[in-house]
Amino acid sequence: MKLAVLTSGGDSAGMNAVVRAVVKAGILQGCETWVVREGYEGLVRGNTGVEQEPVLPPPPEVHIKDDNFLKNFRFGDGSLLKDGTGDLPSGRTLKGRYIVRVGWDDVMGWLTEMMNVVLEGGTLIGTARSKSFRTAEGRIAAAYNMIKEGIDALVVCGGDGSLTGADVFRSEWPKIVGTLREQGKITEEQYKLHGHLRIAGLVGSIDNDMSMTDLTIGAPTALHRICESLDSINSTAISHSRAFVIEVMGRHCGWLALLAGLASGADFVFIPECPPETNPWEDEMCAKIQRHRDMGKRKTLVIVAEGACDKELKPISAEYVKEVLSERLGLDTRVTTLGHTQRGGKPCALDRIWPTLQGIEAVKALLEATPETPSYMIGMCENKITRIPLMEAVATTQAVNQAIKEKDFAKAMSLRDPEFCDSLEGFFATSGLDKEGRAPKEQRMRVAIMHIGAPAGGMNAATRAITRYCYRMGHTPIAVQNGFLGLLDDAVYQLSWLTVDNWMPRGGSELGTNRTLPDVDLGAVAAKFQQHHIDGLIMIGGFEAFTSLMILEQGRKHYPAFHIPMTHLPATISNNVPVTQFSLGCDTSLNSLLDACDSLKQSAQASRNRVFVVETQGGKCGFLATMGALGSGAVKVYTPETGISLDMLRNDVKFLKRRYQLDIKGHNEGRLVIRNEASSHVYTTEVLTKMFKEEGGKQFDSRSASLGHTLQGGIPSPMDRARAVRLSLKCMTFLEEHHEILRKQQKRQATPDTASVITIQGSAIEWVPVTDMIEHADMKNRKGKHGWWEDLLELVDALRIDAYKYKYIVLAAVCLPLVMRCRALDRDEPVPGYLCSYALSPGLLLLPAGPALTDNSKLTLGEKRLLPISTWDHNLFKKADKGFGDYRGSRISSTVICAVPSHCLGICMFPDTSEQTPRKASCLSPLRMLI
Repeated sequence: MKLAVLTSGGDSAGMNAVVRAVVKAGILQGCETWVVREGYEGLVRGNTGVEQEPVLPPPPEVHIKDDNFLKNFRFGDGSLLKDGTGDLPSGRTLKGRYIVRVGWDDVMGWLTEMMNVVLEGGTLIGTARSKSFRTAEGRIAAAYNMIKEGIDALVVCGGDGSLTGADVFRSEWPKIVGTLREQGKITEEQYKLHGHLRIAGLVGSIDNDMSMTDLTIGAPTALHRICESLDSINSTAISHSRAFVIEVMGRHCGWLALLAGLASGADFVFIPECPPETNPWEDEMCAKIQRHRDMGKRKTLVIVAEGACDKELKPISAEYVKEVLSERLGLDTRVTTLGHTQRGGKPCALDRIWPTLQGIEAVKALLEATPETPSYMIGMCENKITRIPLMEAVATTQAVNQAIKEKDFAKAMSLRDPEFCDSLEGFFATSGLDKEGRAPKEQRMRVAIMHIGAPAGGMNAATRAITRYCYRMGHTPIAVQNGFLGLLDDAVYQLSWLTVDNWMPRGGSELGTNRTLPDVDLGAVAAKFQQHHIDGLIMIGGFEAFTSLMILEQGRKHYPAFHIPMTHLPATISNNVPVTQFSLGCDTSLNSLLDACDSLKQSAQASRNRVFVVETQGGKCGFLATMGALGSGAVKVYTPETGISLDMLRNDVKFLKRRYQLDIKGHNEGRLVIRNEASSHVYTTEVLTKMFKEEGGKQFDSRSASLGHTLQGGIPSPMDRARAVRLSLKCMTFLEEHHEILRKQQKRQATPDTASVITIQGSAIEWVPVTDMIEHADMKNRKGKHGWWEDLLELVDALRIDAYKYKYIVLAAVCLPLVMRCRALDRDEPVPGYLCSYALSPGLLLLPAGPALTDNSKLTLGEKRLLPISTWDHNLFKKADKGFGDYRGSRISSTVICAVPSHCLGICMFPDTSEQTPRKASCLSPLRMLI
């Protein structure tokens, strides 16, 4: 299959990661890959320029017997796209060439764009809003240009308009191809070969305005840019006691304005989906801001989405909001329109990792597409990549816009995802100020807030949200300084509404934290609970907080003071709390890690070829290292889950040597190896660095960098801040509900479910009693028994694959790079199963038996003939199995052993099947190759 990828509509950070992933995943699946410059306009224009000769293949001293890899290794135009020199009139040029063949190395570095374009977002292949493609003539020209290059599959990354255009293009394709045949522009063979167009769509939009997906590509980075600006504006606003009105993008969707308001602690936000309730809205806004000023607040932030309007659809502009604040409240007010700065800058962690996974899924969807299947939009639901019928998602998105036009704002909100609605409620709960609490006096509580374990981004944001909610409802927020030790020392005080006002962007822990558990003196802890009249407890922290909750729940048998609702809000950079898929702080830490990796990579390639071994924190949990490797494009990651062995290191050294041999001579390349601090007690960071340096010789150097506690600090990311508000308010609702139940009991007797951990599971937030969490916990290693991210470990290896990995077929359970059907020479029926075609030394090949394969059949491997020797010999397999590794429980029966030519290595095993037609290998196939 020949596939192309294009970016269309408005640019967004993360598009380059999509292009890189599609190209690499396509090559891994045996496809030829192309990029289309300037979006749909590039398809219409096609190639009119002179075809450039591909760059020279790797030098002869690099022995590669895989011709297909050489054909897809490097075509030489990647640097022109990356450097922005593609349209130079002289030398190698892309002028007049809009559909460009690219290979593996042509997209090297596109994840972070580390070369001369220094960490930029956007799209290196260009984008445009094409008027010509909207015409029938334009689409006919686009189809002709694709068929001329042999392309029959297309990945489109853009907004709802771009994706709608893709689906229209696909629906018209058979008619267009027929027209081209009638006009004589294509041959009969081309007509038959290109009767079906495969389409997959990915949403690139900074507004996050596409329905049926949690995040669009580029939205998290745009939110980062906005919050960076707001954090900077905060300081000057406080200094001059000014009001600032900030206009952000969001014509039909208020996600950016809402999340920015939530993450920055704004006073008021205007979004299209939910205009102010009162009319005139000016009275509501001024009354709210005046109450804040009366409390002593020195700054005022109002955020306006560009599509904001009132209930009568009258636009609300930033300039008009400024006039209202200046004239009615007498505030010194300024307007800041962020404009296109929101589109720029380097991609954040989420816009590197998720587009990579979505790009891989897009290729998989193309391979599985048939004329009957719909075009799919590749979206995401929390940490899961999803496929949604493209037009269904577009229709739902357009329904939101239509509901706003019809002034049906309730419907517009109902069509947004639950997190959007939770965020809006969270903003109201944390930005408002009620002089009289909303809860009846008998239901009000004294809520203790405690930070446990190591500091993590979002702890202070969660504390601020809890405090603000308490004042809204009439509860009393009690801060416990320095965890359980502070409680025993009576370091307990009431937080005020204004005290926490500027805590949202603060990293670390304003309350102080340590790892001391309550069993240091459980009786004294219970006495302090009674002394301070604690009615509810929220512990914010990592595995220590989980353990503390477990101890307190078990202590209820002896201490009545613990018969109160208690909850644990996970906050740890290690993301090692069982069951929950995300913890506060892990996104902040991941961004800090990627920032450091970007700087190290620049340093590594500035002077010479160099490999940096980067050590991360994380304890016995490899989440941070794994996701950091995916986000930084590291060539290897070592985690406690996989460990480090001598054989692994030997293969990694061979890989690095061959990888540097394949690089363009005279062009320095920096590469990263990421190692979790607890991966091995023997093969330390120092040992790895010395080994790589020694083995690298004149090819490459090696250095190390231990990031240590730098990963715990820094300004919390917007996603961690927003998640902190959402989860902490759900913790308060939990306490209120169970407090009311316990309050009505004559003798207070708390049930196990009143001591629970708030967890993120898929797209839902679930409460899990701490007693149920224990079975999912690895208490010895202080983490969950299985992390969802562990499935991504081998993907890091797959995305670094090159000639070395093709040569040795080190694919484990990740990807089958190129597979070919085996056919019996005396029959035209496919043999069930797959035959790997790129191994390099003598060995055995095991194929499952089936109706088309018998002991007397003659098989082919490419142009080589394979002769069956005998049927399955269990003892022989046991011997091979013992020597080469396990087969992960795959069931083998009645398998034929074939003599293999001299270019085949080892034993390749496939699950037994009797299907007539081989299934396509997926990017995350469970097949295991034993070598």
